[in-house]
Amino acid sequence: MSLFYAYRAATRLLGPALYLYLNRRKNRGKEDPGRIGERFGHPSAMRPKGNLVWIHGASVGESLSALPVIDEIRRRYPNVSVLVTTGTVTSAALMHDRLPHGVIHQFIPIDRQVSVARFLHHWKPDVALWLESDLWPNMLTKAKKAGVKLVLLNGRISAKSFKGYSRFPSFIRPVIAAFDLILTQSVEESERFESLGATHVKTAGNLKFAAPPLPADDTELANLREQIGQRPVWLASSTFEGEERIAADVHKELIATHNGLLTIVVPRHPNRADDIEADLIAQGLQVSRRSLGHAITPQTDIYLADTIGELGLFYRISPICFMGKTMCATGGQNPLEPARLGCAILHGPDMSNFITISEEMRAAGACRPAADGADLTRQVGALLRDSATTQKIADAALAYANSKAEVLDRTLDALRPIMSEKAIKEVDHA
Repeated sequence: MSLFYAYRAATRLLGPALYLYLNRRKNRGKEDPGRIGERFGHPSAMRPKGNLVWIHGASVGESLSALPVIDEIRRRYPNVSVLVTTGTVTSAALMHDRLPHGVIHQFIPIDRQVSVARFLHHWKPDVALWLESDLWPNMLTKAKKAGVKLVLLNGRISAKSFKGYSRFPSFIRPVIAAFDLILTQSVEESERFESLGATHVKTAGNLKFAAPPLPADDTELANLREQIGQRPVWLASSTFEGEERIAADVHKELIATHNGLLTIVVPRHPNRADDIEADLIAQGLQVSRRSLGHAITPQTDIYLADTIGELGLFYRISPICFMGKTMCATGGQNPLEPARLGCAILHGPDMSNFITISEEMRAAGACRPAADGADLTRQVGALLRDSATTQKIADAALAYANSKAEVLDRTLDALRPIMSEKAIKEVDHA
C-alpha cells in the first residue's frame, strides 16, 4: 500500500481521535466553539446560486495574500460568488474584519473523507484557488474527482519539505497531480514542483507584493500617538517565546541613554500575554496591556499589544521594527508589511520563510540582520540616535515593497483559461 492510501486509511480510522483533538483545541481557544461543526464539513451558510470560486488560505499570511486576489476576481468576474476558507481562529478573525461584503468565510474541514465529502457536496465550487503550501491529500484529490478546477497560487516548497517529499513520491504525486495549474513564487520553486511530478507549472511571482498596507483605525492611531508624544519608540513585532525577553533586555540596556524609551511588543500568539506580562513585571518593568484597555503612561516601559489584527497601528507608530520568529524561533514573518508602512526593519539570523525577499532587501539596504540580542541592542540604539539613517532604510524598504506589484495581473491573467473552462466570463473593463 502506498503512503497516500495509508494516509487515507489512517484518517478514516482515526475519526474519534480527531474529534477529541479538535475538542482539546477548542478548550485551549484554538478553535471557535460556535463554529466547530464547520471543521467536520457542516456548513453554516447557504451556497449562493451560480458560479462559486473557493479560495483557501491556511493561516494569517496566506489569508492576507488572498485579499488582493479576491478583490481582483470580484472586479473581473462580478457575477461570481467567492467562498474563503481558513484553518485558524486568528485568520478567521482577520477575515471577519477584512473580507469584502458578500464574501463567505468558513473554516476548512479536517482532512477526513467524510468531512471533505460533506463540504464539497454543499459548496460545489467550480474553481478552487489554494494558497501556498497547505496541501491536504483527501481534500485536493476528492475535489479533483468532483470536477473542481484546482489552482495552486503562490506555490512554495521549502528546501526541507522538498527533501521530505522527494523521499516519499508515492504520497506527494497524487496530491500535486490534482492541480490543473501551479503558479509559483520563483523559478526555484517551479523546478521543485516539476521535480516532484507537476506538469502545468508557471512562475508568477510572490503575491505578498500585491497585498495592500495593513489597515489601522484612524481614531486609535491618533489616541496612541497622543499618549506616546515625543518619546523614542521601537517595536518588536510578531514575537515568539523568548523574544519578548530579548526585547526587554534591549529596553533595559537603552533606557539609560534614550530617556523615556517606549518598547512595543506584539506577540504572534496573544493567548501567551499573561505569561509574557508576568515575566516582564518580574524584570522590574512597567507593562501596559492593550487588550485590557491600559493607556500608555509616562511610566510605561513596555506596551504589550496583545490583540489580533492591529499590526497596522504599530507599524505606523514605530519608525524601527524588529521582526519576530527570527531569533528564538525560525522562519521569520513577512517583512513587506512593515516595509509598506515606513519602518526601518531589523531581523534575527533566521528568515528562511522569506529567504529571497530578505536577501533582496538586505542587498537594497532595506533591512538589517542582527546576530543576537546584544547585536539587536546595538542596532536599535544606533537607529534611535540617527533618524536620517532610520529614514533611509525605511525609504529603501518601501521602494522594494512596491517594486513587484505586477504579480497580481500575472496571476489573474494565468487564471483566465481555467475560469473559461468553467464558463466563467471575464468582464471587459477597458
